Amino acid sequence: MKRLFSLALLALAASAPVQAEPRWPKERALAWSARQPWLVGCNFIPSSAINQLEMWQADSFDAATIDRELGFAESVGMNVVRVFLHNIAWEEDAAGLKGRIERFLALAEKHHIKTMFVLFDSCWNDNPKPGKQPAPKPGVHNSGWIRAPGSERLFDSRKWSGLQGYTKDIVASFGRDPRVLAWDLFNEPSNSGYMDAAVPLLKAVFAWARDANPEQPLTSGLWNDHPMSNDVMLDNSDVVTFHDYDAPDKLEAHIERLAATGRPLICTEYMARTRGSLFETSLPVFKRHNVGALNWGLVKGKTNTIFAWNAPMPDKDEPPVWFHEVFRPDGTPFKASEVEFLKAITARTPRP
Repeated sequence: MKRLFSLALLALAASAPVQAEPRWPKERALAWSARQPWLVGCNFIPSSAINQLEMWQADSFDAATIDRELGFAESVGMNVVRVFLHNIAWEEDAAGLKGRIERFLALAEKHHIKTMFVLFDSCWNDNPKPGKQPAPKPGVHNSGWIRAPGSERLFDSRKWSGLQGYTKDIVASFGRDPRVLAWDLFNEPSNSGYMDAAVPLLKAVFAWARDANPEQPLTSGLWNDHPMSNDVMLDNSDVVTFHDYDAPDKLEAHIERLAATGRPLICTEYMARTRGSLFETSLPVFKRHNVGALNWGLVKGKTNTIFAWNAPMPDKDEPPVWFHEVFRPDGTPFKASEVEFLKAITARTPRP
């Protein structure tokens, strides 16, 4: 009887859910950072996609363009890309999406690049829908980019079950994959006027991702002075990420303030030429402070992010100074001196 009781206890223990790990202590985060090279990369979407769904849906997943354009990133020494997923792609075809993520990771590894995935996003167009995505509006920055999950579901927790399933499945499926650098759970959650209304979902997403027990760090990037959402991000992120499109003096002051957290820092968005945020002036600041740096954009394409946020130019093919992006679709650079600078500053960066 005693042996049967012991076996029953063992069976019960084996079937019990694995306890989610808490936020990483600073020592673990710093040890993780010490294993990484200086992280230099970009936010990546192929030039053939207008938004996250067009990138990831089966009918428009463009492996050939992804392969070619990740090669452009590799050619200037980039070793990491930040890539947006979308909950609808999982809800429509979970197995298919995970297969395409696997294909993407294989292509990124081929080019010696690790990936930081973004799960949710509060920016740009509301009410995302599956299927064929709209054509770009001439001269308009990110005219077809879509929020995830969108206002209707963000404000109604009764509709979060699919969001929970998506988060847990994706993070669990790739949470021990060495090709994945980190999980950026929610891009600019308080954007689009959401302010602190996004905090309940933001907290839930961190909890769901913790339940999946990934080996990679979790984060969500600071981007504006919204105290409640910023507090949630700072209190839950293993490594601290942030956005900064300012000139180098303001960038350096921003880094020095965030250094007080005692955690590794990665700037997951920077470089907007007409704002004075430039490769040549920002990257030396990042390198001096050992802060990872991922600029917005790589190749001129359907997102139209060569145009500035609030300066549409519908009568022009392109502005005289691109806001974001580095290359044209054929691989020629917008500015050859920038590409030479990128190659030089990353030349001694070890491969991951």
